[in-house]
Amino acid sequence: MTTTATKTPLNRARFLRRCGRLALAATAASLVTTLPAWAQAWPSKPVKIVVGFPGGSTPDIAARVLADTLAKAWGQTVVVENKPGASGNVAADAVAKATDDHTLGVVINGNLTSAKQLNPRLAYDPAKDFAFVSLIATAPLVLVTPAGQPQGAAWVAAAKAAGDKWSYGSVGIGSVGHLGMEVVKGAVGNSGAVHVPYNGNPAVVTAMMGGQVQMALIPPGVALPQVKAGKLQAVGLTGPKSPLAPDVPPLADAGVKMAPLEVWTALVAPASLSKAAQERLAKDVPAAVRDPEARQRLLTGGWDPQGSSAEGLAARVKDEARILGDIIVSRGIKLE
Repeated sequence: MTTTATKTPLNRARFLRRCGRLALAATAASLVTTLPAWAQAWPSKPVKIVVGFPGGSTPDIAARVLADTLAKAWGQTVVVENKPGASGNVAADAVAKATDDHTLGVVINGNLTSAKQLNPRLAYDPAKDFAFVSLIATAPLVLVTPAGQPQGAAWVAAAKAAGDKWSYGSVGIGSVGHLGMEVVKGAVGNSGAVHVPYNGNPAVVTAMMGGQVQMALIPPGVALPQVKAGKLQAVGLTGPKSPLAPDVPPLADAGVKMAPLEVWTALVAPASLSKAAQERLAKDVPAAVRDPEARQRLLTGGWDPQGSSAEGLAARVKDEARILGDIIVSRGIKLE
């Protein structure tokens, strides 16, 4: 009797302790399974960000700032691969076709808004082949003229009067500088200025200072040093006031009424990217762009930091594609 009475409480205590351990284990397992999948699984290996422009270009700067910031947040390697060609379309196509679930792409406006309209045989479909992630940063374009030309409303009047006797430069057919100038021409009214494509913004600036062209839309980082040196004049910005060009007024102040038009860069992924990866990117990329160090690096590199939801990026692409699409169709613009 004594032996049996002694063992029963001990067995019960062991049983209760075992039950407690099993309950704790079950609770822990339940918590793990309710965590977002990306907390366990993504990124599970180095992430690659493909950018379609050379090292040192403004899209490359944005890609490297983002890569450095995300690498710190994830504790994972994030590499940038430069794949120049066809105004970024070669790289965009490579991203669209990636299947490793760890390849992303930094693209510019044209890759998502006008590339397909300019070239129906484009190798990728921006509307179907990408998962939009976030707008990274924007920059206005500066309408510049040679030094000594009229400014403000007087310039608008002079542009109308000049008609097709004036010409403008851009970095190529279908570029934002080209399509943007066509938007400006429409807003000015009666401007028949002729398009002259060049190989890069430095060549556009040289042509303008030499009198070969009378105007151009170029980024602030290229325009402002020449304006400060007195070699060019800034008429206005294609968007609202910007920290990148604080002394340059919007073109609207000169009477040029147009929808804001900026150059921008965004992060996209293949449409096949896993839901786990998309969920993590939706949270981490806007946060990375808002990081104080990243913001300062972007500003120094010629970008106004943004960060957005996937839906915000999609809305911007849709609006701009409509605006530029109307210009492409009405002007009959085609890639040669």
